[in-house]
Amino acid sequence: MELSSRKRNIAFWTLQLLGWGFINAISILVPHNLSWELTVFSVVVGIFIGVFSTSILRWYLKKNVHFDSFGGKEVIKIIVSTLLAALLFGLLNILFGYIYVEFGPELTEMEQKMFEGYDKILIQVLNSLFLVGAWTITYLVIKLLLKLNQNRIERLELNTTLKQAQLNTLKGQINPHFMFNSLNNIRGLMLEDVDRSREMLTKLSEILRYSLTKNNINDIPVREELEVVDNYIDLSKIQFEDRLEFVKQIEENTLDLRIPPMIIQLLIENAAKHGISNLKHGGRIVLSIFRTNERLHIEVRNTGKLQMTQDSTQLGLKNIEQRLKLLYADQASFTLKEISDEVVAEIKIPME
Repeated sequence: MELSSRKRNIAFWTLQLLGWGFINAISILVPHNLSWELTVFSVVVGIFIGVFSTSILRWYLKKNVHFDSFGGKEVIKIIVSTLLAALLFGLLNILFGYIYVEFGPELTEMEQKMFEGYDKILIQVLNSLFLVGAWTITYLVIKLLLKLNQNRIERLELNTTLKQAQLNTLKGQINPHFMFNSLNNIRGLMLEDVDRSREMLTKLSEILRYSLTKNNINDIPVREELEVVDNYIDLSKIQFEDRLEFVKQIEENTLDLRIPPMIIQLLIENAAKHGISNLKHGGRIVLSIFRTNERLHIEVRNTGKLQMTQDSTQLGLKNIEQRLKLLYADQASFTLKEISDEVVAEIKIPME
């Protein structure tokens, strides 16, 4: 999950206080026979020095180091700024140590020994470099992890956007294809039977309205899809008349299960266009929907031969395969085969 700028600042200051507090509180845990005044002073001032110097370092790194285009210049900036922050850290330690010695409570013998040589440069340099260097490494590691997480989220969002765009494109392929076939049917019947043409227009408008209203969703109940299928069959029967027989075998417990919209209609359309329309005496389309374990089976059988469809672009079938892939990855399947003078199309969809 990506952190907002406000949450990042809260997390930073919380870690700053906890981290430097822990480092300086070690003086309490380790017995030095120090007075409570010096102990409190060391912890409070130590936290202040650590937070102050590294916060300035963080401010500089955020303003001047470009982590997206990391190179030699950025490495030099990090090293130089870390050395300067370590120098500030050491000077502040010397300053506050001097203030306590000169203006603070009288030191015990143990405390006097501890402050002997406190202002020696080598000791302060090593101590400062170690602490500030460790802080810089920790900061860079956390920065890298946050960057990797942000990149991962951006990739996921991009993939989601691309998938949705692909789905919308595939849905857009359905409407022109279906409209073209239906309008051709209307044109052929317009001069022959006005009432039938009006009926066909009504059915077509209902299907198009359904397609448009469901265009922004990825699943609908089976019963809603069946209404579209019935309308499509009514349209097709006006064209095929007695050449088309349609049979439904639907299990009652599948009607409220959710499936991608227009997917059954595409199977029926494919069976009618590439199967029944190529048979002189017509044939039969059988729609079966049933459930086994955690999978929903949608099967469409039509009279005919599979090779009858091989000369077509098979746009509808490719549409089905791509939509199932985008929505269910490898958990759904689509098969098309010929069995005993019938073409059998079957979709298997996982049910949660």
